[in-house]
Amino acid sequence: MTEIALTAFLLAFPALFSIINPLSSAIIFHEVTALQTHDERVTLARRVAVYSTFIMLTALVAGTYILSFFGISMNALRIAGGLVVAVRAYEMLSAPDTTTARKQREAEPVGEAEVEDLGGYAFFPLTLPFTTGPGTIAVAISLGTARPDSLPAMGMFYAGAGLAVLANAGLIWACYTTADRMAAALGTTGRQVVARMAAFLLLGIGMQIALNGLVPVLHDALTK
Repeated sequence: MTEIALTAFLLAFPALFSIINPLSSAIIFHEVTALQTHDERVTLARRVAVYSTFIMLTALVAGTYILSFFGISMNALRIAGGLVVAVRAYEMLSAPDTTTARKQREAEPVGEAEVEDLGGYAFFPLTLPFTTGPGTIAVAISLGTARPDSLPAMGMFYAGAGLAVLANAGLIWACYTTADRMAAALGTTGRQVVARMAAFLLLGIGMQIALNGLVPVLHDALTK
């Protein structure tokens, strides 16, 4: 039974880590939260980690049942999720630099309404679709389909995969919390370069996810 949990962990952790990519995402997180103070970024990082845990666990445990209930295939989810990720990445690649506007805004005090809205901002767009978006959900659901049939083995599988989810959420929190230090070490030019590179890699990941769903659909259509 312990071997089942270990195998599930070793399967789930790298799969989720590769799609979340918290190190590169932390640089982009710093860029898109540049209007917030350091304390607000720390609060956002904690909430994003909690929300990400909930999304990944829900997709892992109940994702296949939810898809079956609505009649959605995995291929359809991969195509839609990949396109959303790719579009988001393209927007980040083509976004102009807003340094001047950012500096003006940073000089202004943060209003009470903005602080109250941090919870909603942490969920959308920072958690969904930025950190654990459709691509991560598709990966988590795919992992859930590998669960064993017997109840004891299934419990150990979910224990190992759940531990992988918590480990990735911990990395999200750690990387996002220290995003200021990472950004300061890289400098302005370094942040822009890493952010663009991360966005480009995210674009490739999104296209790969979409292709993973599109190729089987086209194959089935051509063989009929």
